[in-house]
Amino acid sequence: MLNVCKNVQDYIVEVRRKLHRVPEIGFELPETRAIIIDELEKMGLEYTLSNVDSGLMTEIKGAKDGKVLVLRADMDALPIKEDTGLPFSSEHDGFMHACGHDAHMAMLLGAIKVLNDNKDKFNGTVRCIFQTAEEISGGAKKLIEQGFLDGADAVFGTHIGCILGKDIPCGKFVITPGCCMASFDKFVVKVKGKGCHGSTPEKGIDPINIAAHTVINLQAVIAREFSATHAVVLTVGKIAGGSQYNVIPDEVVIEGTIRALNEDDRQTLARRIAEISKATALVFGGDAETEMFWGAPPVVNSSDMAAFAAEAAKEMLGEENVITSVPAPNMGGEDFAYYLEKYPGAFMFLSTANAAIGADTAHHNPKFMIDEEVMWKGPAVFAAIAMKFLND
Repeated sequence: MLNVCKNVQDYIVEVRRKLHRVPEIGFELPETRAIIIDELEKMGLEYTLSNVDSGLMTEIKGAKDGKVLVLRADMDALPIKEDTGLPFSSEHDGFMHACGHDAHMAMLLGAIKVLNDNKDKFNGTVRCIFQTAEEISGGAKKLIEQGFLDGADAVFGTHIGCILGKDIPCGKFVITPGCCMASFDKFVVKVKGKGCHGSTPEKGIDPINIAAHTVINLQAVIAREFSATHAVVLTVGKIAGGSQYNVIPDEVVIEGTIRALNEDDRQTLARRIAEISKATALVFGGDAETEMFWGAPPVVNSSDMAAFAAEAAKEMLGEENVITSVPAPNMGGEDFAYYLEKYPGAFMFLSTANAAIGADTAHHNPKFMIDEEVMWKGPAVFAAIAMKFLND
């Protein structure tokens, strides 16, 4: 099976590059879905399309009836203009696969090819789902609502890149029990003042001044209201307001994100953002309204399933290529969390960090790249987990 998986490397790279050229964002990904459908049809596989977005799934039936194992890949890209100089760079100006989802789809297609060619070697069903809108935390819930995961006994997914840092050697799989990624949510604070001419600030209420104090005050939440042993993040990423250099505007909008490793901290952060923003505005005679756009909860791996996946990966790749413990969870987020709330399973990471070729740039960056040479390990671990789980 190891050699079989190595032999799909060229196929995976070819498909990944094809997908990389046509990045699409959100729920509607027609070109991306068309490529996946074409590959499935070449393998002689039937598929089911989502009726609300571009998501889809296919199933591989084993020799006999049995358990149902779900493997998932996300499909969407980001509104980022690519600056990698790769010969297969994005052909959609202003959009880019800057988080590795093109590789995720290609690796899942590689796993489908391997498992479909060896379906006489396992019992049960491997259900492979391709999900939209991970970047905006919407696709997972849509597939769950449509029943794409009904009857699942376990669910697994993989993230590629240097998401856990540049220090994890290229080609290593990281599979850890418990919380492995944080929740991620967006907040928007509308600071309301009273516009006037900049020469007579006493005639108005300055929302820019209020916004400045609000940003500073929000950071005190992290420094003074959470234990140093609790990993939480509150980041303001955008401030917008005003149209002229000498005019005080009526409103300023602050946007940011919060991250937490447990639900209590997540809710506390959201509550305190609203309270502090409101109180700060009132000090200066203004007002503030806060709206939360809830993303996804923390990604929490089942301890049993993480241990099971790690053992399968070690059997396939060798113990030296699997890491089962890291100093701390990643503070990035993933809507794979919704699957793990309902079904046992694990979310895994494959490092493709390689400074020699520039594949050590952070995700969501115009220069983001991966080392394609180790991509075959994705389907290898998926296949190992599937056969071990379904035949156990």
